[in-house]
Amino acid sequence: MAIVIGVDIGTTSTKVVAFDQNGQVMASANHGYPLIQTQSDMAEEDPDAIFEAVCVGIHEIANQIDVSDLRGVSFSAAMHSVIVMDEHDHPLTNVLTWADNRGAKFAERLRDTPQAKAIFAHTGVPIHPMSPLIKLMWLNHAMPGIMNQAAHIIGIKDYVWFRLFGEYVQDYSLANATGLFDLQTQDWFPQSLALAGISTSQLPRLVPPTYQQTTWQVDLGLPVETPAFIGASDGVLSNLGVAAQKPGTVALTIGTSAAIRTVVNKPVVEPDGCLFTYYLAPGRYVVGGPVNNGGVVWQWAQKTFLPTGDLPALEQLITPIKAGADGLLFLPYLGGERAPLWDADARGSFIGLTKQTTQATMARAVIEGLCFNLKAVLEMVSAVAGQPTVIHATGGFARSALWKQMLCDILNVPITLPDSFESSAFGAAVIAMQALGVIDSLDDVEAMVGRTTTLTPGPNSPVYQRLWSIWQQMNQHLSGSYQALADFQRQ
Repeated sequence: MAIVIGVDIGTTSTKVVAFDQNGQVMASANHGYPLIQTQSDMAEEDPDAIFEAVCVGIHEIANQIDVSDLRGVSFSAAMHSVIVMDEHDHPLTNVLTWADNRGAKFAERLRDTPQAKAIFAHTGVPIHPMSPLIKLMWLNHAMPGIMNQAAHIIGIKDYVWFRLFGEYVQDYSLANATGLFDLQTQDWFPQSLALAGISTSQLPRLVPPTYQQTTWQVDLGLPVETPAFIGASDGVLSNLGVAAQKPGTVALTIGTSAAIRTVVNKPVVEPDGCLFTYYLAPGRYVVGGPVNNGGVVWQWAQKTFLPTGDLPALEQLITPIKAGADGLLFLPYLGGERAPLWDADARGSFIGLTKQTTQATMARAVIEGLCFNLKAVLEMVSAVAGQPTVIHATGGFARSALWKQMLCDILNVPITLPDSFESSAFGAAVIAMQALGVIDSLDDVEAMVGRTTTLTPGPNSPVYQRLWSIWQQMNQHLSGSYQALADFQRQ
């Protein structure tokens, strides 16, 4: 038996999962760490806490499996993180995560310049404070003393890799998400570096996702010279991990945030700058849109309408309400929004309140609004990559039968759900399996991903298709007023 370990370094926890050559989970571990938010728009993490979670997780898995069967370890990580390192290889900052919005004003200014279109065309990354490009512009303004000491500019997976192997490298996929990487040349993009105020010498060496090392500097209970593969970003690996690695199939992931992605054969630059394009493998690029307001909206609904936060009780509250929530619409922008708006100041709202509106009606409208927002992103992706034939979905939302069917009805596309929800960790493992010769091709993943649930649009779908155009109109009408409201709230 061949076993490969996938390590998924996420925003609030690291998941370490051992898979056999058939994609079956042999063992898993999950270790969390807090998000540091001591001021508005801040979202940081302690890099050493993350490194500790990675090490503890790998060691825990090594004790649960027969390590003589272990063929390799491969890594996935959340995109858009930044850590500034000094000349002695010590962090000068915490990890600035994708959710850190302190560079919002710099994104707004850059978006209004002629440079913005050229940067997007070369990098495939929308102009938004999530981007390391924008984070670095903000850091140069807010923390010039730290930036003057910057010997290395890296992300969280680069930091973990450095601690494990003593070298600064970054895979093409994560580099592609920085706004500093040229999709065409597969090298750092000089125009972005100039804006960020950094040089190539401060950035990691670029390597493909199959790049490997065997000189572990930390004892994690693994056999000597176990190969480690650098892997890729969690977004593109999630596509691979649910077998959405070919054109025509869409991957939808709903965690705290959400994303809709599909694979194309060459880079696609969406003309309005609203979708990303990220590298997966030679001849495979992932086009899609990330959404801030995923499961966090569902969690907010649970706490707001049912203080106990009980999921079955929330479903029981919503179920009697007809599809369309009696004409009540909800725009789910509780934490700003990336796709489809790319507006860090976006705010949530109810539209259509009446004296007859009930708590149950509002709760249903909230979940429908979340799903309509995902439909907006799906339509943008379909416009550049073609209509999907099926959506492979994964995430915590699968625990709710109501939410699953509502999403399928609103998207109006069949949805399948895999047996395992550890799609990014599995995608990382698949990268290693191909490199090791355990499988012949990335397409072999299709036979490895089991499906337990397939949903098709139901009787409520026509109702939602009629309501969809109204929801879009309301969204467009309000989109220009968010900044003024956000500025007022910050006073």
